[in-house]
Amino acid sequence: MTTPDHEQNTFDDDPFAERRKHDHIALAFKSRVDAGSLDPRFYYEPLLAGHPAPGSLPAISFLGKTLRAPMWVSSMTGGTALARIINHNLARACEEFGLGMGLGSCRQLLFSDEFLADFDVRDTMGNSVPLFANLGIAQLEQLFDQQAEARIQDLIDKLRADGLIVHVNPLQEAMQPEGDVIKRPPVETIQQLIELFEFPIIVKEVGQGFGPASLKALLKLPLGAVEFAAAGGTNFAKLELLRNKKEQQDTYGGLTTVGHAAFEMLQWSNWAHAELGHSCKTQHLIISGGISDFLDGYYLTQKSAIPAVYGQASAYLQHAQADYESLRDFVQSQITGLELARAFLVVR
Repeated sequence: MTTPDHEQNTFDDDPFAERRKHDHIALAFKSRVDAGSLDPRFYYEPLLAGHPAPGSLPAISFLGKTLRAPMWVSSMTGGTALARIINHNLARACEEFGLGMGLGSCRQLLFSDEFLADFDVRDTMGNSVPLFANLGIAQLEQLFDQQAEARIQDLIDKLRADGLIVHVNPLQEAMQPEGDVIKRPPVETIQQLIELFEFPIIVKEVGQGFGPASLKALLKLPLGAVEFAAAGGTNFAKLELLRNKKEQQDTYGGLTTVGHAAFEMLQWSNWAHAELGHSCKTQHLIISGGISDFLDGYYLTQKSAIPAVYGQASAYLQHAQADYESLRDFVQSQITGLELARAFLVVR
C-alpha cells in the first residue's frame, strides 16, 4: 500500500527527531523509576481518553457561584504593602482561572479602613467567583459580648464579600505572645453567628486540623463549607510560638506537634456523612493542609463523599510575591496537571 507524499512528509519532516533520540540515549538510565516509588493512589488508564483539551475541567457549583477548577486560594495575609501585592495578584489569578479565594484575617478592618486597600480585591476578581472575608473566633466572641455584631455585616459589605470564613485557633491564640482568650466553646459562637446572619459561613482551622468529634459537630451545622487546614502545611500555633520567649518554646513545643492530616480528616468526614445522613448540613469541604500539588488535590477531592475542592496557601504565596506571570504560570501548570489526571488516572 502506497502512502501519498503529503502524508509521508507529515511523519518524516521532524526536525527534532535526531536531538530527541540523542536525549533518549543520554537520559535512559537517569529516568528509571523504582517500582517501590510508584504512587499507590491511582490506576493509570492510558487507553480510555485522548489528551485533554485546555479548559476541559468541568465547572463546579460552589456556594452559589461557579468555579472552573476545584481549587481554592486559602486565607493568607493583609496589613502590609507586600500583602497588598499578594492579595491583588491572587485575586487576578482567581478572575483569570475561575478560582475561589479566602482573605486573610480582616480584623484590622473592623474599626478602621486604613488597610482596606490590601483586602479590597472585588474589582480585581470580578463578581463571578466567590470571595470570602475572614475573622477569628475570638474576635467574633468579643463582638457578640460587646453587642457590636453589626460590624460583621459592615465588613462583608465594604469588601463586597460573598460570606465569612471563621478561623478557629485556640492553640494559636495560646501560643501567641499577645493572643486573645477564648471564653466559650467555639461551636457556640459559630451557632450564634449562623442564627444572626444569612450569608454563607466557612469554618476553618489554622494548621492542625479538627479531630473527629469537632469535625462531626461542624458537619451538623448549616455551613457553606468546612475547610480542614490540616496538619502538614503552615502551622500557625508553631509560628506564634516561634515569636515567643525561649522558655515558652521549650515548655509548649509539644502542643504544636498534635493535629490531623488531611487524609485522616477526610476519612472522618466520610464516616460522619454516612452516619448523619440528612443531618449532615454542611454543603462543601475545602480540603487543605499539606496539599503539595494537583495529584494530592485530585485524589482527596475524588475520595470525598461531600462535594469538595482543595485549598493551598504557601504554594500560591511563594509565587504571588513575585510578578504576576510567575503566579499565572504556576496556576496554569496545576490546572493542566488536573486535566491530565482526570483523563488518565482513576482513584483506587
